Amino acid sequence: QVQLVESGGGLVQPGGSLRLSCAASGFTLRSYDMSWYRQAPGKERELVASITSTGISTNYADSVKGRFTISRDNAKNTVYLQMNSLKPEDTAVYYCNAQRRLLGYWGQGTQVTVSS
Repeated sequence: QVQLVESGGGLVQPGGSLRLSCAASGFTLRSYDMSWYRQAPGKERELVASITSTGISTNYADSVKGRFTISRDNAKNTVYLQMNSLKPEDTAVYYCNAQRRLLGYWGQGTQVTVSS
């Protein structure tokens, strides 16, 4: 069974950090470009960060540049999103996406809430 499972979300104070993980099962991430998206209440899903299958190239939304870092460990079949200096506006459900040409998979999402 093909699955992407996100974990690591939670409640954190402004300025804090969280590390999200996205673990794949039923397939290998090695040949997939990976991305993190987020969706806040009442808003459309937006791309947060992406990393190519080789890990050589990364891309970030302007709103998270310098604060978030996407990485991958193909040996562990896992992708990460390190989030630092979190702001209330980062509050959203974060989703992991694996994409290879027209084939894509989504995780179920993990809630991140930034609040004092």
